[in-house]
Amino acid sequence: MTEVILSAAEGPTVPVHLLYETELGAHFDAAPAFVRGFAETSEFKAKSGQALLVPGEDGKLHHVIFGLGAAGGSLDPMALRGLAAKLPAGDYRIAQAPAGLDREQAALAFALGSYRFDRYKKKPGERTRLVAEGCDADEVRQVAHACALARDMINTPANDLGPLQIETIAREIAEQHGARITVVVGDGLLEANYPAVHAVGRAAVPERAPRMIELSWGEAGAPLIALVGKGVVFDTGGLDIKPSAGMRLMKKDMGGAAHVLALARMIMAAKLPVRLAVLVPVVENAIAGDAMRPGDVLASRKGLSIEVGNTDAEGRLILADALARAAELEPALTIDMATLTGAARAALGPQLPPYYTDDEALAAQIEAAAKAVGDPLWRMPLWKPYAEALDTDIADLKNDPDGWAQAGSVTAALFLQRFAPQGPWVHFDIMAWNPRGRPGWPAGGEVQGARALYRMVRERFG
Repeated sequence: MTEVILSAAEGPTVPVHLLYETELGAHFDAAPAFVRGFAETSEFKAKSGQALLVPGEDGKLHHVIFGLGAAGGSLDPMALRGLAAKLPAGDYRIAQAPAGLDREQAALAFALGSYRFDRYKKKPGERTRLVAEGCDADEVRQVAHACALARDMINTPANDLGPLQIETIAREIAEQHGARITVVVGDGLLEANYPAVHAVGRAAVPERAPRMIELSWGEAGAPLIALVGKGVVFDTGGLDIKPSAGMRLMKKDMGGAAHVLALARMIMAAKLPVRLAVLVPVVENAIAGDAMRPGDVLASRKGLSIEVGNTDAEGRLILADALARAAELEPALTIDMATLTGAARAALGPQLPPYYTDDEALAAQIEAAAKAVGDPLWRMPLWKPYAEALDTDIADLKNDPDGWAQAGSVTAALFLQRFAPQGPWVHFDIMAWNPRGRPGWPAGGEVQGARALYRMVRERFG
């Protein structure tokens, strides 16, 4: 990615003043007289998210005022995501800011807001850059790079991002950080006892064969964290085929895999005192003569049989095998992330991903971390009475719950809990996508929850 965070200025920089509404008058008093008139003409009042690009006598950009709204309460540094999107290409520095501003989070917000996916553009646009003063610029860059990688993966269409390409990315991350990686491909999944992963992905063409990626990192004796991510590179729905509107964005169905690889990269770059087991089942849910069928009964790594009620509920099937593998490693903490259900979007919309855990202490740590870094999340209940909706007459459980339960995101989490390791476990049902663009949040791939989890891991194990 183009570097947007600078440790030091490489030339002239444009000063940025972050002001509350009540501070605007004092700024005008100290500025040339025309600045007040220019602001009035522009109807600039320092409301939250407003930006005023103030020219100098030569007509060139002299300084920027970015509004923070009414004073009082805590300042969300993620508001600065909108700043980067409103600036012309060039180098900037924060010249004035409230005393309580977290400079590191502000710089990260600027980097996240500067993101653009222009791989397929003939002329990629130039970027804004920020001199990150008063913070650890290297840390900001590492987190920003990891988030950009995940967003690039989610945005890349399936013809250019198949199972092999995700494996290649995982190998590059492993090589960069000294991790060990093993990959089981195609019919080898049956020999290695990943039958559900094989069943979901076997209908794809050979060059897009299913695979199980396992990445291991860290020193012996450190607590082990298992990161499990759903890697469906494209989801047709299988024989229970999706309508065209439902299939349009299914290039993003590997968003869970992108997220756990990004999170792992953050943790490894920071050299946190933990071990990692990153488990990424990668498949294409394709349609062919040997595709799994509604009514099939699948084996799973854990030994539980699963009746396939709907081939479009395939993500939980591959996660079942990956979680069972995680259980064998006896982790101190298990995190799984998946673009799993539309029901989660119906409940909370695209901007607020739900998470599920029975561990109260873990939930409190996640909530505190999410608030600290401006990464919104919402805890949902693992409502045990709904588990009966997964019962079936001919197998241990089924992948499509009975309609009476209705809560599709909850029942999906309850399904995964049957396979999850003992001990602290949390499941994230993310969208990984901005359906509409707004300043700092362009339409397309989005990283949800990974920054909060990185903060939580630092505080829990660091």
